[in-house]
Amino acid sequence: MSEEKTLVEVKHLKQYFDINMGMFKTKPLKAVDDISFTIKKGETLGLVGESGCGKTTAGRSILHLYKPTAGEVIFNGKKVDKTTMQEYRTKATMVFQDPYSSLNPRMTVADIIAEPLDIHKMYNSKKERQERVLELMNYVGLNSEHAARYAHEFSGGQRQRIGIARALAVNPEFIVCDEPVSALDVSIQAQVINMFDELQDKFGLTYLFIAHDLLVVRHISDRIAVMYLGKMVELAPADEIYNHPLHPYSQSLLSAVPEPDPKKARANQRIVLTGDIPSPLNAPTGCPFRTRCRFATDKCGESMPEFKEVSKGHFVACHRLEEIN
Repeated sequence: MSEEKTLVEVKHLKQYFDINMGMFKTKPLKAVDDISFTIKKGETLGLVGESGCGKTTAGRSILHLYKPTAGEVIFNGKKVDKTTMQEYRTKATMVFQDPYSSLNPRMTVADIIAEPLDIHKMYNSKKERQERVLELMNYVGLNSEHAARYAHEFSGGQRQRIGIARALAVNPEFIVCDEPVSALDVSIQAQVINMFDELQDKFGLTYLFIAHDLLVVRHISDRIAVMYLGKMVELAPADEIYNHPLHPYSQSLLSAVPEPDPKKARANQRIVLTGDIPSPLNAPTGCPFRTRCRFATDKCGESMPEFKEVSKGHFVACHRLEEIN
């Protein structure tokens, strides 16, 4: 982490979607349900959880690609709203999960990368535009002769590099990376992850890195947040999460991480969760994890545990820890 200044502050963010239940009735699907956290300037915050837990929705809501149902996002000390949105669009960008569907098949690589420049009118001449595009392509390891080609002519890794170049076009400070390597081969994943590290060092970038691969998240993240069914259940420095996970859900996730050392692998006890993730449309009362938790008590069904700091920088939402402490 390069600085201790807070760049992004998320306060009580909620993202609900009204689902049609028939007979003119709707019911809210609580994709993100009251989460709060901060990201320091120059930091990478990893966001993990099972599919459907609300990770991607949280990232899109922070960027206001979805208008939040409630809560607020504060960027560099300013609340993100209608008056600050234009500036925010040039300071916060996104790298999408699918490197193919996120690229326009009818546009050349040069036009795809330059599209943010065109929208925000960030060049004075075609020559400046071309020079900036070639500069961005060089940053992500693409050759100048690739500029006139189309997305379908590239491999998955190259397409993701195009997407990253596009995200860098407006000189952002903050990038939401939505599972940017999940669709890539393992060998290509390592190259792209290393490139994210290099770009962060070069430009002082701040990342929200969304992923389900815990090994990837550990490699790139300074801190890790764990989500379950729209709620944040644990947040701590990366090493602390891996060495001392406190929430039963975090413990289960980490027990499934492959261990290359055979002796350690045999010693590790796999914690298998029973049942499926409940639907966000019919979330359990109290703690959302209680239906799959081996430590669940009556209290867990009565109220949602408070998301609070149990040690320096380590936040957890669990009634069991409240009783132990």
